[in-house]
Amino acid sequence: MNSEDFSGLVVVSTFRSMADAQIAKGVLQDVGIESMLRADNAGGMYPALGGTELLVRTEDFRKARESLSLTP
Repeated sequence: MNSEDFSGLVVVSTFRSMADAQIAKGVLQDVGIESMLRADNAGGMYPALGGTELLVRTEDFRKARESLSLTP
């Protein structure tokens, strides 16, 4: 996802670890949904600070939740 695509993003889910978030990002990529990860963890130095958010475009939100088998 390019930097100009950052507007209109919504959080699909928040994961405790970056690894879990990367797996979910891969699932979305496999079904054709672009996504990005956002984490406030001091550049990876403090991974337990707050989790990692998985973001998608608003129009992909429902399909992303279904693809990850998350409840609406």
